[in-house]
Amino acid sequence: MKNNYLLVHGSFGSPFSNWIPYLRKEIENKDLEVYTPDFPTGVGYQNYENWSKLLKNYVEANIINENTVIFAHSIAPIFICRFLVENKIKVKKLVFVCGFNNYLGIDKDYDAVNESMYFDNLADVKNYCDDIVCFYSDNDPYVKYEAEKEFADIITENQIMISGGGHLNSESGYTEFTELLKYV
Repeated sequence: MKNNYLLVHGSFGSPFSNWIPYLRKEIENKDLEVYTPDFPTGVGYQNYENWSKLLKNYVEANIINENTVIFAHSIAPIFICRFLVENKIKVKKLVFVCGFNNYLGIDKDYDAVNESMYFDNLADVKNYCDDIVCFYSDNDPYVKYEAEKEFADIITENQIMISGGGHLNSESGYTEFTELLKYV
């Protein structure tokens, strides 16, 4: 069975922002299945429960399975980790960009929507995926380098630090992210 791909946006994001449209097009050009869920965003809408409800539809449709490669940005990596652990779902590969856990202090709105995503058993995700890659930068304006590095250190040795990459989003010049293509 061929791999399929799930691209997951971050807080206040969408499937039409940052490098997600670029990556989606590159995957489609290889004639592979790719999904870009549009998760609820905004204070009062973005939370673990609402995002889980949406993702469970993909599980029920057998879209998320042992042939799935998930790319996730910002708050999405910790959401994906928690979802896989709590629902005991194995996937093929996880490619995380600027992931973090238990980090507060960005601002009141981001803290409000991110807080429900955090959980304490992060290392358990290794039971549900053997192949995890983490990208992060040394000058993220939203999340401290130490928080991103700590997240990556808990789950994988396969880490790519991009010097001067910011939050690895469109604001930092990442409407295309060619480094991700080697994981497709």
